[in-house]
Amino acid sequence: MASGLFALLDDVAGIAKIAAASIDDVAGAAGKAGSKAAGVVVDDTAVTPGYAMGFTPDRELPIVMKIAIGSLRNKLVFLLPGALLLSAFAPWGITPLLMLGGSYLCFEAAEKIIEAVSGHDETDEPHELALSAKELEKQKVDGAIRTDFILSGEIMAISLATVADRPLAVQAGALVLVGIGITAGVYGVVGLIVKMDDIGLHLAKARTSGGRALGRLMVRAMPVVMDWLTTIGTAAMLWVGGGIIVHGLEHFGLTPIPHWAEAFSHWAGKAPGVGAITGWTAMALASAVVGMAVGGAIAAALHLFPKRKPR
Repeated sequence: MASGLFALLDDVAGIAKIAAASIDDVAGAAGKAGSKAAGVVVDDTAVTPGYAMGFTPDRELPIVMKIAIGSLRNKLVFLLPGALLLSAFAPWGITPLLMLGGSYLCFEAAEKIIEAVSGHDETDEPHELALSAKELEKQKVDGAIRTDFILSGEIMAISLATVADRPLAVQAGALVLVGIGITAGVYGVVGLIVKMDDIGLHLAKARTSGGRALGRLMVRAMPVVMDWLTTIGTAAMLWVGGGIIVHGLEHFGLTPIPHWAEAFSHWAGKAPGVGAITGWTAMALASAVVGMAVGGAIAAALHLFPKRKPR
């Protein structure tokens, strides 16, 4: 009886070791995949706060929460099963799908730059001004979730490409961890950003002069921070989208552009003492140039063939 119990405990311990090893594999794969998707995460974090701005303070966090739930649904309910099916039955489709999403990111960035240069902004159009606060909130949340679907798709596709050589169970576990971790991180930061002015107003009423000065500084800094976030988000779109396209071209043997980007990065990487930084920056800049060329071409094509108005 005792020997049977010890044998059972030994089996349980063995299973626990296997489970622990599997968890380590999943955690390691998730960490690797998440680091590869960092550029899209920067873009997601920079883009999202704009959807919650312009509403009363009591609605800002609920809006961020709605977008976060929609983002999690995008990743786990729609994109995760699709990614696993793609990995199992059509792994050859991962790179073209990444390139398609990268092209969309480049197009979005090019559109933002065109709007900034032309001075035309699509916000506050007459049809938006006619909406009630509830309708406008729903429209903004739905728009944010649609945009998030593209960004989440890129995150999941990049993550999948990183762990494509691992067993399907490890892929699934890694994608779940990446989806939950990135969503929590991104929307936690977004919530902090959109409430920063309220935190500043609270500190501006503090008893200490230092607290009041910090609060006033935070309130004054928020418009600048939002402008910088817009700029960073646009740059990240070009850098990430262009980088995906460059790697995709290399994957398909279309090497002139990837070789040019790598040569530029190698040349910049020779800087003494800071070669790693300058080399990475050069590759990001080269990717952004490619991204701007692709995004600008798509935007120009769409503007040359405008949508016909219904009769």
